[in-house]
Amino acid sequence: MFHKSHPQWYPARQSIRLDPKGKSLKDEDVLQHLPVGTTATFYFRDLGAQISWVTVFLTEYTGPLVIYLLFYFRVPFIYAPKYDFTTSKHWVVHLACMCHSFHYVKRLLETLFVHRFSHGTMPLRNIFKNCTYYWGFAAWMAYYINHPLYTPPTYGEQQIRLALIIFLFCQIGNFSIHIALRNLRPPGSKTRKIPYPTKNPFTWIFLLVSCPNYTYELGSWLGFTLMTQCLPVAFFTLVGFIQMTVWAKGKHRSYLKEFRDYPPLRSPILPFVL
Repeated sequence: MFHKSHPQWYPARQSIRLDPKGKSLKDEDVLQHLPVGTTATFYFRDLGAQISWVTVFLTEYTGPLVIYLLFYFRVPFIYAPKYDFTTSKHWVVHLACMCHSFHYVKRLLETLFVHRFSHGTMPLRNIFKNCTYYWGFAAWMAYYINHPLYTPPTYGEQQIRLALIIFLFCQIGNFSIHIALRNLRPPGSKTRKIPYPTKNPFTWIFLLVSCPNYTYELGSWLGFTLMTQCLPVAFFTLVGFIQMTVWAKGKHRSYLKEFRDYPPLRSPILPFVL
């Protein structure tokens, strides 16, 4: 009804509230069930131009994939001209490229075929901030890892192999959690349920953590940091950990608020710690 009167504010842009400073009403809320009398005053807020989450993630993840490869293949104007289109003499550099590419290809495929989003859109302005974060860090990491003067990790092959095991283990774990979360929500539904471990051993971490997808994500980047022994990667991992902790704590609080029987032993992101 509001959209018919004001076509410029399509439904995804609308925030309808009972109080100017209150929370937005959910799309599925029914007027008769709201705490109002025979008359009610609603407050509208424009959320701004919106963009679908699928488009957001595809844009965020395609950038790092392409940017990293530009540095890996040493296209002109990045390093000295004598290094144009040359390859590194260190095998860990090639391994790092494969792992980084695998990670973002996995994210792209999950966006297309696995994830189910509770909210269809996000503000368009956020995509510029998100892309600056992902694309900028990808360029910073790739510049040093693929630099002609890059030096391999201190402890050589042993360190690299251990890091690869950690990285792959956590990538499989992360994918397993995403599948488990997908199976909780029927197609086209916004219902929320308590996630529990399945027969897949990688999901057993649900016994101790509310957001194990973030736990595994952190583990993947710790493995990549150990593999490359590169300071920009370590800094990216730290910043990512801080942001994921904020998200995990928020989701953990919402679980506790929504479900009275929520398992008390669970921590937001790190078992027994955080």
